[in-house]
Amino acid sequence: MKKPSIPKGTRDFSPLEVVKRNYVMNTIQSSFETFGFQPIETPSFENSDTLMGKYGEEGDRLIFKILNSGDYLRKVDEELYNKKNSGSLTPRISEKALRYDLTVPFARYVVQHQNEITFPFKRFQIQPVWRADRPQKGRFREFFQCDADVVGSKSLWQEVEFIQLYDTVFSALKLDGVTIKLNNRKILSGIAEVIGADDKLIDFTVALDKLDKIGEDGVKTEMLAKGISEVALLKLEPLFSFTGNASEKLDSLTELLSSSETGLEGISELRYIVDAVSELGLETAILEIDVTLARGLNYYTGAIFEVSPPSNVKMGSIGGGGRYDDLTGIFGLKDVSGVGVSFGLDRIYLVLEELNLFPETVSETTKVLFINFGQLEAMYAMKAISKLRKEGISAELYPDIAKNQKHLGKQMNYVNNRGIQFAVLAGEDEMKLNTYTLKNLKNGEQLSLDFKGLLELLS
Repeated sequence: MKKPSIPKGTRDFSPLEVVKRNYVMNTIQSSFETFGFQPIETPSFENSDTLMGKYGEEGDRLIFKILNSGDYLRKVDEELYNKKNSGSLTPRISEKALRYDLTVPFARYVVQHQNEITFPFKRFQIQPVWRADRPQKGRFREFFQCDADVVGSKSLWQEVEFIQLYDTVFSALKLDGVTIKLNNRKILSGIAEVIGADDKLIDFTVALDKLDKIGEDGVKTEMLAKGISEVALLKLEPLFSFTGNASEKLDSLTELLSSSETGLEGISELRYIVDAVSELGLETAILEIDVTLARGLNYYTGAIFEVSPPSNVKMGSIGGGGRYDDLTGIFGLKDVSGVGVSFGLDRIYLVLEELNLFPETVSETTKVLFINFGQLEAMYAMKAISKLRKEGISAELYPDIAKNQKHLGKQMNYVNNRGIQFAVLAGEDEMKLNTYTLKNLKNGEQLSLDFKGLLELLS
C-alpha cells in the first residue's frame, strides 16, 4: 500500500507547533484589539469573479480554482473542449476559487454589508489563504494571514497607526531589528512618468517588485522584455543607488520627480507619515524609505509597507500592506478609501524559532499527571484531578493501569516524553493517609502532601 502523504506546500503541525503558532496569533490578536480592530471571518472560497483580475496577471495564475460539482464538463461544448484553451475552458468548469488573500474578500464583505457597518470600519481577520506558488523556505501553498484594515477614512493617521501596530506586535514578540519599509505607489507612478514609461506602469512595478529576488540586472532585463526602453532605464539608474535617512531620500526623490505632480503628492504623503512616526517614536522597529518597494498588487494606490526580519535571518518579508483607494469600487461601492496590513504568521514563526525567541512557558502542556495503580486508585486520583482543574491547573490521569513495574516505567516514560514536570503517585498507602506523593521530574524531589499542600505547590 502506498504511504499516505500531503500536497506539496502544506504541512501537518505537531502539538508543540500548534501551541507556538497560537502564541504568535494570540500576540497579534491582542495588539489588534488594543488598537480598536474588530474581528470578522469570511468563507474559505469565493465566487471566481470576486477574486480574478484583482491581483494582476501573475496573481491570477496563483489562484486555486475549484471544479464545479457533478459533471463539470457538461456545459462545455465539443468545439471549446477540443481547443484545449485553459483560459476559455476554466470559467465554464470552475465558478469558485480558494481565497488568495484576505483583503479582496474583505472588500467584498464591506460592499455586501455596507448598511450594517459603522465607518470608519476597523477589522481584523486571522484565517488561512491558498496560493498555487512554488513551495520553498517560508513560502507555502496554504498559510495563515493575520490582517488588519481600516475602510472609510483617507486620513494618513491610519498609516501612522499601522506602523505603530507593527512595532507593538514585534516588540511584544521580543523580535528586535525588524525593518518597516515604506514607499508610495504615487511615487512609483511619478517615476514611470518621468522616465517615459507611464503606459507600462504595471509591468514596471511587477518587475521592480522582484529586485530582492533577481537583482538589479534581472529587473532591467525583465523591463526591457516588457517593452520599457533602454533610455528609460538610464533615467531609472539613480533609483537603485539612493542612500541616506528617510528625509534625505525624500529630498532626492523630490529632485528626481520635480516634473511629476503625482510623484510629488506621494512624497508629501510619505513626509507626513515619517514626521509623525519620528515624533511619536518606535520601540524596536526601524522605519526605512525604500524607493524600489513596489508590492506587485494592482489595488494599492498610496502608501505601501513591507516588513523585513532582522538582518541576521535569511527570510523574505514577514508583513506588508498599503493604501487602496479604489478596491471597493470594483464591487460597486465608490469613494471608500482603505488601508491595511498583513502579518505573515508562518514566516514570523520560523524567524522566532531560528532566533530561539519562543518563551519556555509557551511549550508547557499538562502540569501534572497522576499514575494509574488500579480502579480504586484511579477514582481517588480523578477526584483530586477534578478539583485541580477547577483551580485552573492542567492535570490528567494515565488511562491504563500499571499492573507491574514494567507498566509503571511505561507511565513514567510517558510523563518524560510529554515534558510534564510533575507526576503524582497515589496508591493504597496514600489513600489510607489521604495524601499524594508528588514527584518533580526536573529535580527529582519527592514530597508527601495532602490536597491543600498539593494545590499550593502546583498553583
